[in-house]
Amino acid sequence: MTETTETPDDSTAEHERADWVSRLADEVIAEAERRGSRPVAASGISPSGPIHLGNFREVMSPHLVVDELQRRGVDTEHIISWDDYDRFRKVPAGIEGVDETWAEHIGKPLTSVPAPPGSEHDSWAAHFRSAAEASFAEAGVRYRGISQTEQYRAGAYTEQILHAMRHRREIDAILAQFRTLPAAKDEDEALQAALDAGSGAATEDDGSSGGEYYPYKPYCTRCGKDLTSIEAYDDDSTEMTYSCTCGHRETVLLREFRSGKLVWKVDWPMRWAYERVVFEPSGVDHQSPGSSFQVGLELAPVFGWQRPLGPMYAFVGFGGVAKMSSSRGGAPVPADALAVMEAPVLRWLYARRRMNQSFDVAFGSELQRTYDEWDALARKAAAGTAQPAELAALERAVSTAHERLPETPRRVPYRTLASVVDITFGDEAQILRILGGLDADDPIVDLDPLRPRLDKVEAWVATHMPADEHTAVRDAPDREALLALTETERDAIALLLDGGQGLPPLEEAWTLDGLTHQVYGVAKVQRGLEPDAIVKGDKELSAAQRAFFALLYRLLVGRETGPRIPTLLLAIGRERVRALLTP
Repeated sequence: MTETTETPDDSTAEHERADWVSRLADEVIAEAERRGSRPVAASGISPSGPIHLGNFREVMSPHLVVDELQRRGVDTEHIISWDDYDRFRKVPAGIEGVDETWAEHIGKPLTSVPAPPGSEHDSWAAHFRSAAEASFAEAGVRYRGISQTEQYRAGAYTEQILHAMRHRREIDAILAQFRTLPAAKDEDEALQAALDAGSGAATEDDGSSGGEYYPYKPYCTRCGKDLTSIEAYDDDSTEMTYSCTCGHRETVLLREFRSGKLVWKVDWPMRWAYERVVFEPSGVDHQSPGSSFQVGLELAPVFGWQRPLGPMYAFVGFGGVAKMSSSRGGAPVPADALAVMEAPVLRWLYARRRMNQSFDVAFGSELQRTYDEWDALARKAAAGTAQPAELAALERAVSTAHERLPETPRRVPYRTLASVVDITFGDEAQILRILGGLDADDPIVDLDPLRPRLDKVEAWVATHMPADEHTAVRDAPDREALLALTETERDAIALLLDGGQGLPPLEEAWTLDGLTHQVYGVAKVQRGLEPDAIVKGDKELSAAQRAFFALLYRLLVGRETGPRIPTLLLAIGRERVRALLTP
């Protein structure tokens, strides 16, 4: 972005409009004004399994927009509809203690399915909803949660259900336009694979059965499942007769009946109208022909409303996987991410990318790079060199309209902390000893200013650090290797330990910056340069430095790579370094 001279007001205006969140907030305000309505934003989540980091974009996208509106003083609200009255479709993989015996519950509402073994909750839906809500709270997401089970069983939608039944032929005609459309295809093979593995939104049951069409599906009052068929319905009396595959058959008054729901493709637009939703993003699978969102464009007017603004959000991946599906075990959930990264960092990952951009949440060594970028952004912001969009994403990450999220007061690099935690096996006394040498001018004397980052690092080292990156320092010198050193290698070790030609003895360089200067200066001195000479583009010097580092790794930890050498030396300690490098 080209820098220009602006008044403070102009600068503020640019900041507010620089990022995708601000631009969407503008659109939501305009749309709400056009409708003469409050700018309500919605998310819809089915607690059919773990609410993974892909589902979390369904929450974060409207949250960020609503939060921007609230920062502006706009009266708005973010609602999350928990689709816990949806049927239990299949037994998901990867849920501890859950096996195929749970298949007996297929067809029941999620709130009528037992929770996984060991849960403190009374239903499958409550178990997964509770875990998700704890993470939402930690991430600073405020919303009004709506249980669809409670809504349907309380009769909140009775008039809407009766309206849909009266207009069932009109609804059937609209749905008929979409039933024969081909499935969406995309030239991007990864995206198409994700679509194929998606929610099946384009082929969801819309209530058609070959006979008369009904947009309502009863849950059998005997077996509790939706394996039912409506045999007759009278619009005037609302008398409905249904039968179930379990053999049960009964006649009820629909205006009083509380065991059933509208089919999904009718239920969603009905709720848009009921809640007067203006903004609700949806995933790629809901953008395909015949999907619920596309059909909703035609169905929402049946209920006296218009489909909300619904920009598409792209998939969130992890570890190279294009899309996560909670029906397949192993997909990380927000709690997994929050165990190894601070809440502002997780928020930043969602805030900095436009909704239609895919991104990965890193759990392996790439997480250290994520933190490098995060810390670099903070330095740019402090120096006044960050771009407006970067500043906006940073502010959305660290705060909301209602609160400022906990941050680590003293930002020691994540990768440095990981190296120290790894090599000390988490011994906090040793961690403090090592970190105390990072900065001679401002020594670390207490670990508390390093939290919560240090806690996240300790969790990452214990659970996600690749096995081949764990560091084990030698117990004793490798005397055979030390005696076999070349003259150049022996000279390099002597310069590191005892100094000379402008380098101090190792003990006098014992800070992170000092050791960095020391280890990079050895190869320079050996080439006749000053240790602090700035040299660019010298491939031979770079090769010599890499060879020296590899030598130190072999002598200290018995392999070719490891933590950054200055950090490793600090972790090992002065006396032990000398001992391991002396024959």
